[in-house]
Amino acid sequence: MLRIFRGRAPVLIAAALSLVAASCAAKKDKLDMSYQERPVELLYATGAQNLDQRHWAEAAAYFDEVERQHPYSEWARRSILMQAFAKYESDQYDDAIGAADRFISLYPGNPSAPYAYYLKAQCYFEQIADVNRDQAATLQAMAGFRDVQKRFPNSEYAVDAKLKIDLLRDQLAGKEMTVGRWYLRNQLPLAAIGRFRSVVDTYQTTTHTPEALYRLVETYLTLGLKDEAVHNGAVLGFNFPGDPWYARAYALLTSKGLKPLAPPKPKPKGQLTRLGRG
Repeated sequence: MLRIFRGRAPVLIAAALSLVAASCAAKKDKLDMSYQERPVELLYATGAQNLDQRHWAEAAAYFDEVERQHPYSEWARRSILMQAFAKYESDQYDDAIGAADRFISLYPGNPSAPYAYYLKAQCYFEQIADVNRDQAATLQAMAGFRDVQKRFPNSEYAVDAKLKIDLLRDQLAGKEMTVGRWYLRNQLPLAAIGRFRSVVDTYQTTTHTPEALYRLVETYLTLGLKDEAVHNGAVLGFNFPGDPWYARAYALLTSKGLKPLAPPKPKPKGQLTRLGRG
């Protein structure tokens, strides 16, 4: 999975570091975490240095100390997001989500709230399994990125969220195809049709649609429903005339003495031409 924030911390780190330039010299030394009431600037600066050096666990520990020792300070607010980022980078996604949720709960109107929402969705995105496994993380990531789009439509995070949603839709369509193929192999054609139809109806702009239409042709022929097979072959030919799956569908239909309807009208961009059926 692509981790778009790998190797760079949120923008607010740079702003924060400019406020603690006087503490740079002190950042060279590791602090004894048992020592109490240390200067908040020093704690935060040391955490930021560890973050810059990709020492994620140490960074998270210092930012946690900032929040623990100075809970009502501006530094504590910044530190919550820094903890979330450090936990994300170290693949501790549940902890990262917890910190992001805490920030959202405490500071819902803060300018950094879009990042918190985005980071939470990204944590789910990183946990997506292949299409042969449960897709709970995919659905959670989808909900998270849609939340980013809805709440912050003009933010930089909304742009990336849209791209991620397209990838997630393809993932969910792939899951439907995997299950549908399994039903088909195990002589459960009606169940298979439900899965392939779901791809055509719900995920029609994904890369799986041509195969889903071909599988519908194949399955309907298995059931002896020739009109349905021809219809889906025609939809496939209308929308994907040069696709290999259409070539296979055409060959399969003609081998049975059937032929998809002749094509014709250009389809609206981003939509599937259905030839008058629902």
